[in-house]
Amino acid sequence: MGRKVVIVGISGVGKTTLVSAIVELLKHRNKTVSVVSFGTMMFEAAKKVGVNDRDKLRRLPMEQQQSLQMQAGTQISLMTEDVVIVDTHAFISTPAGFYPGLPEYVLKTIRPSNFVSVTAMPEEIYNRRMNDPTRRRDIISISAIKREMDVQNAMLSTCSVLSGSPLKSVMNGEGKVQEAAQSVIDAIGL
Repeated sequence: MGRKVVIVGISGVGKTTLVSAIVELLKHRNKTVSVVSFGTMMFEAAKKVGVNDRDKLRRLPMEQQQSLQMQAGTQISLMTEDVVIVDTHAFISTPAGFYPGLPEYVLKTIRPSNFVSVTAMPEEIYNRRMNDPTRRRDIISISAIKREMDVQNAMLSTCSVLSGSPLKSVMNGEGKVQEAAQSVIDAIGL
């Protein structure tokens, strides 16, 4: 059975760019690899019950969010590639507060082999968010970014403890994506 590698990062850390670099390195090593967006899988399931706006997912009742998480987790658990990269967030900001992106019941279903926390300097994250013409991001302060990073670290540390799987924190500094990708490959043992 393949490895399920959960990669998380707050908006603006360059997670998508990093995941692309990791995929290329894995393909050069003749590994089969799939990248799945946990949120997209949830949204696809939500569409079947009439939710047509992805941004409304986090405003759904908790029971409905939990059901969607389980559906996505079950789909991921059935994937058989050498490496399945699960692109997700450690938490979701909901009206009730921070909700875990990977609660225990999802971890038991997916059975991740590794966790990767992608980070960058708060100032870099701020600049990436503010200078991204492809997205309409909320205005946020550097102190709020630091808070998001703290919550991510707490959530992902808990996931590591609950699952018994290692956690690697990777700095994705400006212009250093290849180094960060190699660090992830080394951490998962490929």
